[in-house]
Amino acid sequence: MITTTTPNVEGYEIKKYYGIVTGETIIGANVFRDFFASITDIVGGRSGTYEKVLREAKSTSLMEMEMQAKAMGGNAVVGVDLDYETIRDGMLMVTASGTAVFLEQK
Repeated sequence: MITTTTPNVEGYEIKKYYGIVTGETIIGANVFRDFFASITDIVGGRSGTYEKVLREAKSTSLMEMEMQAKAMGGNAVVGVDLDYETIRDGMLMVTASGTAVFLEQK
């Protein structure tokens, strides 16, 4: 499935719009405690463990969004936006949203 932050895909024409699709992932407070427990992972001010979990959360959110688009009949998601929010008690939410469409090659 084509997933892009742009409103269209070069070489393709949008034949049908299905609507907004989203995917959400929440990382619990225990994950952050584990990050700090492995503080030795920090090199040059970056934590490889923390970044890995954030990448996994982003990937999961995108996958859920794509599955929703596929269930609607779409073969692509355009205008994708990723949002990272801190919610209560140190939890982090990663949200992916976009528009499910059906693309056809020109």
